Amino acid sequence: MATNTVTTSWKKNGILETDNPSGNTFIIYDASEDHGDLVGFGPKALMLSSLAGCSGLDVDSLLKKMRAEPADFKIVVAGELTEEHPKHYHKVHVDYHFYGTDLKEDKITKAVNLSVDRYCGVMEMFRQFATITTQIHLHENE
Repeated sequence: MATNTVTTSWKKNGILETDNPSGNTFIIYDASEDHGDLVGFGPKALMLSSLAGCSGLDVDSLLKKMRAEPADFKIVVAGELTEEHPKHYHKVHVDYHFYGTDLKEDKITKAVNLSVDRYCGVMEMFRQFATITTQIHLHENE
């Protein structure tokens, strides 16, 4: 069974530095303390980035295997937090945007659905506490 370990260290006034298993580091901060001078990531927003990253890597790999790569794609994830504490995401919507000419809709749909329903472990974690909806958008260049 695989295990990932990260180390997170307090720096000062609502700022933490964390690493990842490959040794890279980044800053996590309390978004409520950001007055425009902090550079880093809020913990809850990182969860949304993790969801997009997990699914995006699946889709990238699947579309390569299917020989259906678009010119570009992006994933926009919107999470709605509960009003009560501890605030957590209870609704999450994931928009997949694909750009290019001659986009292969059937293969793109299959790749996204495989990620959403089968491969993305972060998506499965989110299902434990949130309702997730998804939508695919094809943007054909002319």
